[in-house]
Amino acid sequence: QLQASGGGLVQTGGSLRLSCAASGSIFRINAWDWYRQALGKQRELVARITSGGSTNYADSVKGRFTISRDNAKNTVYLQMSSLKPEDTAVYYCKTNARPSPWRGWDDYWGQGTQVTVSS
Repeated sequence: QLQASGGGLVQTGGSLRLSCAASGSIFRINAWDWYRQALGKQRELVARITSGGSTNYADSVKGRFTISRDNAKNTVYLQMSSLKPEDTAVYYCKTNARPSPWRGWDDYWGQGTQVTVSS
């Protein structure tokens, strides 16, 4: 189970830090992703961090967002700075994980957290 938190209302130019923690039975976690979905738009990949710590970002957030992970806490973070109104969306975390040694890899989604940037 993934629990996302940290969303809220912020003014243009402000910052927010999202967190997403995995709980329950966890054997291995592979990559972590943050997606977002604005009203009336398709869900898009915002940032990814691999098990080795490599990161990738959507062009629209490069230089403003930073994804990181704490493997000891099974948690991923998304530090968002210089926020713009177009960053307004519901943000979802996703991970590829194995719940136990005898189960395969599967994708797990968090419940989403709303980020609203006012102009």
